[in-house]
Amino acid sequence: MEVLAEESNKEKEQSEKETTEALMDEKRIYRPLPEMVVNANIDPNDYENAVKKGKTDLEGFWEEAAMELDWFRKWDKVLDRSEAPFFKWFVNAKTNIAYNALDRHVKTHRKNKVALIFESEGGQRSRMTYYDLYRASNMVANALTSLGITKGDRVSIYLPNIPHIAIAMLACAKVGAIHSVVYAGFSAIALRDRVNDAEAKVIITADGFNRNGKVVKLKEVVDDAMLDCPSVETVVVVKWADIPVDMSDGRYVWYEDLMEGVSKEFKTVEMDANDPLFILYTSGTTGKPKGVVHSHGGYMVGVNRSLKWVFDIKETDIFWCAADPGWITGHSYIVYAPLVLGTTTVMYEGHPLFPGPDRMWQIIEKYGVNILYTAPTTIRMLMRFGSQRLKKHNLSTLRLLGTVGEPINPEAWVWYYKNVGNQNCPVMDTWWQTETGMFMVAPTPCNVLKPGSAFKPFPGVHVDVVDAHGEPVEPGKGGHVIVKEPWPAMLTTLYKDPEKYKDVYWSKIPGVYLAGDIATKDKDGYFWFQGRSDDVLKIAGHRIGTAEVESALVSHKHVAEAACIGVPDKVRGEVAQLFVILKEGVEEDEDALVNELKAHVRKMLGPIVVIKGIDFKDKLPKTRSGKIMRRVLKAQELGLKEGDLSTLED
Repeated sequence: MEVLAEESNKEKEQSEKETTEALMDEKRIYRPLPEMVVNANIDPNDYENAVKKGKTDLEGFWEEAAMELDWFRKWDKVLDRSEAPFFKWFVNAKTNIAYNALDRHVKTHRKNKVALIFESEGGQRSRMTYYDLYRASNMVANALTSLGITKGDRVSIYLPNIPHIAIAMLACAKVGAIHSVVYAGFSAIALRDRVNDAEAKVIITADGFNRNGKVVKLKEVVDDAMLDCPSVETVVVVKWADIPVDMSDGRYVWYEDLMEGVSKEFKTVEMDANDPLFILYTSGTTGKPKGVVHSHGGYMVGVNRSLKWVFDIKETDIFWCAADPGWITGHSYIVYAPLVLGTTTVMYEGHPLFPGPDRMWQIIEKYGVNILYTAPTTIRMLMRFGSQRLKKHNLSTLRLLGTVGEPINPEAWVWYYKNVGNQNCPVMDTWWQTETGMFMVAPTPCNVLKPGSAFKPFPGVHVDVVDAHGEPVEPGKGGHVIVKEPWPAMLTTLYKDPEKYKDVYWSKIPGVYLAGDIATKDKDGYFWFQGRSDDVLKIAGHRIGTAEVESALVSHKHVAEAACIGVPDKVRGEVAQLFVILKEGVEEDEDALVNELKAHVRKMLGPIVVIKGIDFKDKLPKTRSGKIMRRVLKAQELGLKEGDLSTLED
């Protein structure tokens, strides 16, 4: 028994030391354009100095970043580590992120600058200046106060991608209330769970909204959730889709009625830098949602500095983050960072393919968008339709492109760079999470880029790739992504569950933040992300990231999109099952194409990727934010329950 136990421990130890294998070797590089470097917010020399300062004087680096913002009271200490991992940034400082996003701008030349450009799915457009947005958020802040909302109360916001969602978020921040935005694709059960966990007193929603040519009846979802939401005292309903709704419940009130006669002035509440700003629930589609908490001060400093440098924000820029405020990308880079920086941010209500696959190009051309930030899945979806529709539109105003959400394969990166950016727009591939709040690994326009790599850690951020014992892995080997030092926009805790916060993020490799992602670093220090640590194939002892297999497939001339899952195999433990969407107009014999694709993956990755089969699909199960729901494919393939499908696009 002792011998067996010893062998078992050795096997376990070997398993913990296992690393993922990096099989593809991307050799293309793209150097920065000279004019981009000359005019950059941070040039190559400044960048190198920032990296050095971030390593040798972490607190000094972030203190310098904080000095760009407005504070009612300065900090006594930049960083307090005494209760790690519950780090505190800008100790005893007083500020408010909404004051920095709105109030301070209306005292300057930006007062009448366009803050927000909005387009509905039907094509209606509107613009709000900083002064418009300031007054609108003041009105909602006053209305919330009239409903009894005070500092520390929670407000659930269940709205689509329309101006009211940004106004509601900013109004909550002004009052000092904690907002909890729930993505408008979630089901009544998912909404109920989030409202109840936050013990929200108010829900702000809409009658409905437009998505892919249909009206989504949002209030009906709220009605179902409200059957079991005892903390909710009032539901505020925006009249948006103009559809009949039942308002007979005494807790329901029209947004428009609530705004009647409300003052457009409101004194923004002074908040401690470490007071919570919002709760955002994550991983709710597969288990109990975790309430990630971000604070006013550190979060503000992190998103401001990261957007300013990575996307080189200029005073005249029109910035379009084509995400949804229901996710962290929308919080940080549709609403807060662009407004704190005083730029113009774009919001679009509908589906990127409605009424046709050139809708995004129409919007860029119509508003003269300078920077586009979108998801790799959206790029691959648009690749399917080729570049002909794209060429009908003038995209010459673009100067930077970006990607977010999951790893981007090199072929999609190059297509994006060549066709959307006309080889003039560097692609800022960014890695970060709901928990990190801000870009963690990302380039700036003055860096040399490799397609498919998110470059290196942002200055002042200490990211590494290690094995299960926390030891750095050699270049080219995959391992766990960790953050070795605190950063200002970091989550402060999990709402009502500090022990889980410590256990999930800080205990598995003591003393560092464990991201739950896997990546490799190459010999130049560039990071190549391979997806979540549970999205790993284990084929005959080899550990391979599913993202790498998908990337190999999409590099084939006929493939637009691909998904890879692992399925059990008696001999090899696990093998790959692949799902493929072909580009428009591909007419090939299916059996011949299956063999051709298998040979292509073998050529790109070698024989260790054993493929069970390839299924051709017209569409893949995706969330409304564009992420492929691989767990749904796996459940269908293995005959298991599919779980919560409320975020499914179709």
